[in-house]
Order: sequence, then C-alpha cells, then structure tokens
Amino acid sequence: MSSSAIRKKIEALREKIRHHEYRYYVLDDPELSDADFDKLMNELKRLEAEHPELITPDSPTQRVGGKPREGFVKAKHSSPMLSLDNAYSEEELRDWERRVHELSGRTDLEYMCELKLDGMSLALVYKDGQLERGITRGDGSMGEDVTLNVRTVRSIPLSISKDKLKKAGIPADFNFEVRGEMLMPLAAFRKMNEEREKQGLATFANPRNFTAGTVRQLEPSITAQRRMDYFAYFLLKDGRTFFDRQSKTMDAMESAGFKVNPHRKLAKNLDEVWKFIQSWEAKRESLPYEIDGIVIKVDRTSWQRELGFTGKAPRWAIAYKFAARGAVTQIEDIVPQVGRTGKLTPVAWLKPVPIGGTTVSRATLHNMDFIEQLGVKIGDWVEVERGGDVIPKVVKVVEDKDHPRGHKQFEMPEHCPVCGGNVVRTEGEADHRCVNANCPAKLQGTILHFASRHVMNIDGLGEALVNQLTERGLVKNVADLYKLTKADLLGLERMGEKSAENVLSEIEASKKLPLERVIYGLGIRMVGERTAQFLAEHFGSLDAIMKASAEELEEVNEVGPRIAESIVEFFADEHNRKLVGDLRKAGLTFAGQKKEKGTKLAGKIFVLTGTLARHTRDEAKEMIENAGGRVSGSVSKKTDYVVAGSDAGSKLDKARELGVSVIGEEELEKLVG
Repeated sequence: MSSSAIRKKIEALREKIRHHEYRYYVLDDPELSDADFDKLMNELKRLEAEHPELITPDSPTQRVGGKPREGFVKAKHSSPMLSLDNAYSEEELRDWERRVHELSGRTDLEYMCELKLDGMSLALVYKDGQLERGITRGDGSMGEDVTLNVRTVRSIPLSISKDKLKKAGIPADFNFEVRGEMLMPLAAFRKMNEEREKQGLATFANPRNFTAGTVRQLEPSITAQRRMDYFAYFLLKDGRTFFDRQSKTMDAMESAGFKVNPHRKLAKNLDEVWKFIQSWEAKRESLPYEIDGIVIKVDRTSWQRELGFTGKAPRWAIAYKFAARGAVTQIEDIVPQVGRTGKLTPVAWLKPVPIGGTTVSRATLHNMDFIEQLGVKIGDWVEVERGGDVIPKVVKVVEDKDHPRGHKQFEMPEHCPVCGGNVVRTEGEADHRCVNANCPAKLQGTILHFASRHVMNIDGLGEALVNQLTERGLVKNVADLYKLTKADLLGLERMGEKSAENVLSEIEASKKLPLERVIYGLGIRMVGERTAQFLAEHFGSLDAIMKASAEELEEVNEVGPRIAESIVEFFADEHNRKLVGDLRKAGLTFAGQKKEKGTKLAGKIFVLTGTLARHTRDEAKEMIENAGGRVSGSVSKKTDYVVAGSDAGSKLDKARELGVSVIGEEELEKLVG
C-alpha cells in the first residue's frame, strides 16, 4: 500500500473507533460487541506500530501513555471555578428567587434544573478541536494539570471534528473550555471494592472520595483501569459563556459529542423547579451514580452576567441539597475537641454506623447549649445525619423500649484536655475556649488553616505531617514553616527525599501569594476570605491595617464594629506582632494594590439595570466605586442615577415613577471622566 493509502486507512479506523467509543461511553448504546471493538483497536495499534510517524496525539490508542508523573503542575483557570450557595428547604429556595428578582428587577425568569452530581469538578481546555489540558478545580483560581489522567476517560473526546463543531453551532477555529463533573459509576465502584476485598485490601467508603484520589493518581495506567465518567455542564470562551442560554449550552455540548446529563429541565417558574426537585429526591436511588441535590441556574446568560457574583458564589445559581441521610446509633462517649481558635467542641463518639456510603463514628454536638437543648447524655441512642450529605451531626435523642436512655451527664472540663490551660466561657457566648496562647491544639489547627488551599495553598502539609512538626518542636508558629530545612523533614516518618523537596517547594511558592491570602492566613477572628480581600484593597498593605483604628477599619466594605474590634485586638497582642515580624522576614507579601477611590462621584448612589453593551455589570460597578460612588441593588428616592442597558426591567419603571435620572453607559463614562 502507498503511504497515502495507509494514512487514509488509519484515519478511517480512528473515525470508526471514535464513533463506537461515543456510542458505548457517551450514549450507553453500543453497536459492536466488545470482541469486535477490540479487533478494530488491535488493527489500529498494528498499523501505528508499523508506521509510528503517523501516530497523532488524538488517536484512540494514545489515551494512556507516558511515564508516571512525580507530581502535578499548577494551572490557572480562565475564570474562577466557584462553588454554589446551598438551599435546604423550599423556603430557602424561594428566598433565593426573591433576591434574584430584586437584583434583576425581573419576575419572568426561566431556570435550568440539572442533577447535582456527587463527584469532582474538572475543566477541559480545547484548542483547534484538540483536548489540550485537564485542570482540577483546586482553590477555584488555580488547579492542577491532570491531563494525562483525563485522557484515559473514554467519555471525554480527545478531539472534535469540524463537522460536529459546526452542528453544535461552535465555530471550527473556536478555542473553548468545557467544565463538568468527573465521577465513578456505582457499578464500577462496587466491582472495584469487591476485587479489593478478594485481595485483602481496604475498601473505599464512597465513590466521591475515590474519584478525587483517582484523578490525582500519578500513574495514568492505573486511572485507566478505573472506569471513570464525565458529564459536561458549562462551555466557555475566554472564561465567559458563549451561548445566550444555559439550555442552549447543554444542547450544543451534546451535539459536539460531550456526555451531558439527560435528566434536566427548563422550568418556567419555581413551582416547576420544586416539582423537579421532589421527583428526583424520590428517584435518586434508581440512578447508576450518586447525586446529592439539584442545581438551579437562571437560564439566560445575559441575566447571569447582570446578577454577577458574591465573593464565593454566583448569585444566579443555587444548589438545592437533598435531605440528609440518617441513622440511629448509640453515643459511647463525648470528648471535647480543641480547635485552632481555642474553642472546645464536644464530639460524640458513636457506635460506628453506615450513612450514605460512609461509616460514621464521630458527630459534632456543637456546644453546651446544644447538648442541654437536646438533653444528650453518654449512652443515649441518637439520630445522626450527614448534613448536606457531608458533616455528621446529632439531631435528636431516640427513646423507646429498644433504645433506653443513657445516665452519664457530660460536663465541659475546666482545664484544656490538650495543654491543661484554663477553659473559660465569655458571658453572652455559647462557646468554651482555652485561653492558653501556646496550646498545641491551637497551633496545629492554626498551621492547617494557614496551609489550606484557600489560604497559603501549601500542598502536602496535612494533619499527619503537621502533628509531627509540632510534636517535635520544629514548628512553634506558622512563621517557623519558612525556616524548615530538608534535613528537618527527612528526620520525620514517611518522608522521603522527593516528598521533602515537594513540601519545601510548596512553602517557597506560598511567599508569592497576594496580600489578602496572608491576612486570611493570620487567623484573625471573624476575618474570612472575603473580608481579607476587602481589607487588602482598602489599605494596600499589612502595615496600614495594623496601624488602623477601629473607626478606620469600619470604613472597609462589610467590616462592622465587632470585626473591627477583633482586628484591633489581634494586632495589639505582642505575640501576634512578633509573628507578623517573622513572616515579614520570611519574605511573604505584605503590600498589595490599594484601590484608590476618586471623588467625582462622591456621595452619589447608582443602580444598574439591564444588559450593558460596553461593560459587564461588575466592571460598571467597579468604575462607579473607583470614582467614589456607591452601587445599590434597589431604586429609592435616595438614588441619584439609574444606569439602564437593554432589556431593562422593573427598576427602570421605578426610576421613572420616582423621577430618578436615567442614563446610559456613555453618560456614565462622562460622569466618571
């Protein structure tokens, strides 16, 4: 055969194999037997072996290849992969809709309802129709490149033909990103656990945790053996939605060859949403994979952009979480656990019980008020739920002839069970706290918080390693992390040379993270991720925050008197000031980009409505605030200007009714100057 004929034969085989992979792994409707499919694959492998110069990256034979990796490279997302806010009742869902109506000025919204798959979020980047990269969610801004593992998942296309892209309404030269959920089907999970039992190996508790471990497996051939699946739910270009409706996005991805969950509904109102939720809560056990709720999204993407985001989640979407799975078991003991703030949390030690695929042996009792309210005693039989299917909690005491009451009352200790320091309960507060600033339990919790992915993102610094570092006196505060040497780490259990190098590399990389991460990492009481960001933007440096008075701190967005007082108290403490000094010497980021506000719009209140042509809603808001103005969500007599775009809603009518000035984007730009 001529070179041209061989090339054509190979490409024809590839297309045939891709077609049958799509039928089997995406549509779950195979046209060939496994034996016939294997014949096609073996023929392709033979031809490629004889003509290696014709092997291409998107060939079906190349799903598994390459040597095991030593670690994963970090990769930045085109736009943040945010989690969703949750609702646990119809009332909370209707509260969300009310907020959406108020912010958008519309009541005629349609909602896309999708099953909330219980797996792991994953982004796929395609260039010229070829799969280029697979990235985990990570901290939302930065994930890990797991491309080699992603390529082994047969429901993920390695390439998409121009014809399929055209059919889907996607330009053929379109570089795009698909986001979705990786999961393990229940049948594959059960089969794998059965095989592990036969081999005398430990089994896994649930598919979700196993999925996360599989995606981060350093050996792609092992990932390939575990039949993972992938459902797509977003398509983006340059980090933004491409189609004008989420429902169109789902249809387009399906046409392009992605596996899209068929159980979805475009609802005209919340009553239809609620019927969809009730239907699937009753049917969830019939599915071949786990779900833990329903995701509801405003369908029109222009209205999504108008609604925008909070610091952590989109305002235009919410996850309704199904009722928690529960079971009845006995409390064998109640043990206080000391957290990083010194708070003592009573934890119920339970007779182990399976709940929703996980064996539960511990559950929180929150505080003494909660224990007294439920009347819980050691030895009681209690109903335990996994709140949101995740966090175990005791919800009530069970008392009948089969479940007699316990007799031993739990009392909060007067001295810390970890360090022996005094335990106090401030008047007006529910919590008991250890007052010893050097309590080891506080130290371990503080370090784990500091190293967590949403803070300083020091991968590899988990609980076992932190315990060793603190117990051996190598780390007495978070600043000591930056003094660790390779020799220090090699002296620890289960720490090899490569692992030590990786941990030190992660610690070094954390020095480059922005100011708001450092502020959040300090562990100031009541200062979360969003508040830390506002503080960084307002003051521009940690030194300025340390010098600020409570009154000056209250000028920061979302900082009230209690938070301001907490910040002042933190930096007034001598030990905390020394810690800041040590972090400065270590080379962490102490300065950021201060947002200087102009005065042209000082004191002026604006309301944004409709779809703006030149700017996103967030860009317009930032422009106004940078000029000294303030953006409100509702129109009132105090409103100075309503900025109206196309498709404006009831806010425009309210502005006209009250005689408020209505302007467009050009006029806004002139006002800002």
